[in-house]
Amino acid sequence: MATERAETPQEMHLSAARPVSHVLDKVAQAAEGEAMRLRELIEALGAASFLPLMMVPALAVVSPLSGIPGFSSLCGLTIGLFAAQMITRRRHVWAPRWLMHREISTPKARRAVAWLRRPARWLERTARPRLGALVRPPFSILPELACLVAGLAMPFLELFPFSSSLLGLSVVVLSVAMLTRDGLLALVGMAPFAGAVALVVALVG
Repeated sequence: MATERAETPQEMHLSAARPVSHVLDKVAQAAEGEAMRLRELIEALGAASFLPLMMVPALAVVSPLSGIPGFSSLCGLTIGLFAAQMITRRRHVWAPRWLMHREISTPKARRAVAWLRRPARWLERTARPRLGALVRPPFSILPELACLVAGLAMPFLELFPFSSSLLGLSVVVLSVAMLTRDGLLALVGMAPFAGAVALVVALVG
């Protein structure tokens, strides 16, 4: 029988506040010097905060940063890694050393944060508790699995325009839905995933 993952204090605060803006604030605060590392973001958000941490690469792949060659693949693998650990109910995030020390230009990170502010505010105004059963066990495994599949699919979709960004958007929406206990938003979060699949099918066909 599925068990509900216990929320961390950080996630309990986020569920009642501004989940996406909080993540963006933390990224902006960590964006000091010429480059920032994943380790610094994990320290800023908390190693037990799976959903906020998973939002970081998902937001990145939705932003203009997705135009960097190979960036979407790296974000997808990171999303898949975090989602898999969330599904298996690990207490703290683990990442390999090479990923923890991966660097990104802080000027580019700041521009991406600024670009994401407006859609983040719109999403936060939309999210509210409703249809909570859809984001609680046993159904909560569905958005968690969708995040895992979306992340693992991104490296294979790098050559297809906008597909990774659609999947990244899906992960962001699903993460917010799980934080705010918004089952209806979780259903909406499946739409970009389905849209990315349809886009690939249309391009291949």
